[in-house]
Amino acid sequence: MFSSALKSISSTNITANYSISSTQTSSAGPWKIYDCKKKSTGKPYSVFVFDKKGLDNHGSSLGRSSASAFKRATEEVIERLKKEASSLAKLRHPSVLELVEPVEETRGGGLQFVTEAVTGSLAALLQEKDDQERSGGVGGRSSRYVTEDSDGVRRRRELEIDELEIQKGLLQISKALEFLHENAGLVHGNLTPDAIIVNAKSDWKISGLAFCAPSEGSNKPTSFQPISLSEVLNPDPRLPRFVQLNLDYTSPDFVIDNNFTHFADMFSLGLLAVALYNSPHQSPIEAHGSLSTYKRTFASSSTVPSATNQFLSSRPLPKELVQHVLPRLITRRPAQRLTAKEFQESEYFNNVLVSTIRFLDAFPAKTPNEKAQFMRGLVKVMPSFPKTVMEKKLLPALLEEMKDKDLIALILQNVFTIVDLLPSARRVFAEKVRPALKATFAPPPKKDQAPERDPTKDAGLMVVLEHMSTICNNCNGKEFTDDILPVVYAAIEAPTPAVVDAALRGLPSILPVLDFSTIKNELFPVIAAVFSKTSSLAIKVRGCQAFVVLCGGTSDAEDDGLDAFGTSKKKSTSSSSMLDKYTMQEKIIPLIKAIKTKEPAVMMAAHGVLRVVGEAADAEFVAIDILPILWHMSLGPLLNLKQFQSFMDLIKKLSKRVEDEQTRKLQELSGTNGSTAGANEDFMAFGGVSGTSFDASNGATEDDFESLVKGKTTRTSTSDAFSSWEETPAAAARVTSPAPGSRSATPAFAWSTPSPTQTAPPPAPKPQPSFRTVTPDMGSFQTMTPTSTQFSKPLQPTSPMSQPAAQPSSSINWSTASAATSNPWSSSSTSTPAFSAGNSMSPPPSSAFGGMSTPMSNMSLGGQRPGMSQSSSFSLPPPPAGNSTGGFSGSSGFSLPPPPSHTPPVQSGLSAFSKPVASTGMGMMTQL
Repeated sequence: MFSSALKSISSTNITANYSISSTQTSSAGPWKIYDCKKKSTGKPYSVFVFDKKGLDNHGSSLGRSSASAFKRATEEVIERLKKEASSLAKLRHPSVLELVEPVEETRGGGLQFVTEAVTGSLAALLQEKDDQERSGGVGGRSSRYVTEDSDGVRRRRELEIDELEIQKGLLQISKALEFLHENAGLVHGNLTPDAIIVNAKSDWKISGLAFCAPSEGSNKPTSFQPISLSEVLNPDPRLPRFVQLNLDYTSPDFVIDNNFTHFADMFSLGLLAVALYNSPHQSPIEAHGSLSTYKRTFASSSTVPSATNQFLSSRPLPKELVQHVLPRLITRRPAQRLTAKEFQESEYFNNVLVSTIRFLDAFPAKTPNEKAQFMRGLVKVMPSFPKTVMEKKLLPALLEEMKDKDLIALILQNVFTIVDLLPSARRVFAEKVRPALKATFAPPPKKDQAPERDPTKDAGLMVVLEHMSTICNNCNGKEFTDDILPVVYAAIEAPTPAVVDAALRGLPSILPVLDFSTIKNELFPVIAAVFSKTSSLAIKVRGCQAFVVLCGGTSDAEDDGLDAFGTSKKKSTSSSSMLDKYTMQEKIIPLIKAIKTKEPAVMMAAHGVLRVVGEAADAEFVAIDILPILWHMSLGPLLNLKQFQSFMDLIKKLSKRVEDEQTRKLQELSGTNGSTAGANEDFMAFGGVSGTSFDASNGATEDDFESLVKGKTTRTSTSDAFSSWEETPAAAARVTSPAPGSRSATPAFAWSTPSPTQTAPPPAPKPQPSFRTVTPDMGSFQTMTPTSTQFSKPLQPTSPMSQPAAQPSSSINWSTASAATSNPWSSSSTSTPAFSAGNSMSPPPSSAFGGMSTPMSNMSLGGQRPGMSQSSSFSLPPPPAGNSTGGFSGSSGFSLPPPPSHTPPVQSGLSAFSKPVASTGMGMMTQL
């Protein structure tokens, strides 16, 4: 139906300037009500639409004979409805429906006009309540239905019609009647629930002025034309009942006495009051549109509403209404009825809630002292008001008065009380409160103008900050960032320290609403700037507590000796609200380090910051940056013992953490890289220097030194050098050596010559601790010189007289030996297989190459190393050859012993190679 109505009004001024919803909101008599918004401003309004097709459909069933008469009646109805809309433009009163756009005709012959935003007519609301009570039983209070905005947003509206709502509504209607009767000299004539409109603020307003006309005997000038009661009282069956006079709410003055006075409206007001409490919500008089039925009702006292029959109400009526109001409204004699002004002063409205609403309606006319006193007392009675009255009546009125700076703080106390009490607080706060807060406390900044100190505005800002938890609970992140966060910034940068303190105290409630990026890049810089610039110690302390909260901790001090400071508990923030480690270390710690004051309160507040940051920062940063600051602050001259101990406890705790982490790190590194290192590894163990007396590897003993200084020469066993060589490779190969004094049995063959008796060798020198573990260090060997061997010539007996004395210690030149092309063993001189005890060769240490561990400073890297080969201990040595290279072959334990000589028996140096170890190829003979 509405689609056809839209087609008929598609070219009007209203449809061009307003965006009309496609869903009908309510109805009021012949009018259908739709929500709309003005396209230029977006402000909500309501449009009343009358579709003429409703009349045409009703008249189509009457037959062709009465078509012309029906057309004339339709035209009269159209004129009457035009009068109703135009009357709203003439009558301006707070209790009369406000007309925004005048009535205009549509192409299809319909009408439409725009008014203030309304919820619906009282008749529609009462019908909705009846339907709810029938479906949910007696006792249902809320009337809920869904409406759709012009932009397609669907929302649910609630309306409670309880006793206070009825009292408030009747009081407002009586004010409108007082205006009509006393000021305009008019009679409404058709005061019914369809003629009462409830606007978006839950105010009841009069409409339905189609039968409004001057009162009989009135001498007031008016543009309204009188009406003929004989015409309006005769119902026309060709027209719908909703366009005719409703006899159920009509006074007997019209029907019986044919008097058109304002007392008739008061009789209708009494019937309306009974209908509001009745169930169903209907008038106690039911005429069904018939004059005869109406007259029969007043012919009998039992059918006339009175105090004896409880005014024909199915439910109990309020005591004050029954005793003081209804008997003087529903009475047959007009002179006994109350006037509209007397009705407002009756006992029925003598309660604090109604008086509060009445005072608020007259609020602009009150003195400043009365306004302040009213705002202080309103908080106490606020919980007694119905939710709809608080939302639609009290809250808008309070927000409208926020333009008075002297009352901002008191008004906001009541505003936040209402928000806390409303079940739909989130929607109400978003639609009404949040925009008002932003407009009041965070207006667009003016260029080159510093914030001025305004005590009244600061007082209101304090109230906002104290209720920050309520604000955060009714905002999402984007809404808070767009509208409330500028208010918080204004508070943090305010010149009043108390406002700054309140803003910083509200951080635990603010942080969960914001995201990490906003906290780090927008909120933290503002707090840091105020912290670094302020000279107030209280702000310094509160700033440190704010840093603690920003880092994810709580502002509660733990045993800091300041139990009387900042005792209010804060909520712990979630980890997502914490600053990152970089900001803590690089931004917060420098601010703490720059603190110059030595006041204990500031020091202990900084202690809390360092405690939280120290738990999150790197161990290296703790050791280098945080611990020095703690030590510096702990020595403050104003700290008491308990506060000093708090610093020391934190220092020990953080130091223990640094120690544990560094120990664990080093253990992990040693377990990965140092597992092959020896237990006796020494970084300074480079070995002795070759050719010096400090090198213990040269084989010298105390006896040798004594012989040297006394000028004596001694002959030691040739097995000394090889004894050490025998023991060291065995140790390196994890082979157990024979016990001292024991002798390993040598296999004997028929062709072998018995070995000479072996004497006990002297104790072998202990191998020097080695630093090298892979590459042999043979730098201590002296230069090698060619010597004669027993294989260079056939075996010959030697004379003891011809044997020269033992040669002094000689060195081996490896580079010379490797460069020689002839066999160094092919000398023509006769030699014996004996080694000089004074040879400077050091015993080889444990290594992969025989365990050598001496510096390689004397080794020539340019020469070729002598070749080495390994032979079995059961193999015979190869025959001597003149063209052999300077290589060495492994010696066998079964080689022929030397021929007997006159020299004392010596242990063969080759016995050291009888064990199954690799020969080093470096067995050397002393030249005879």
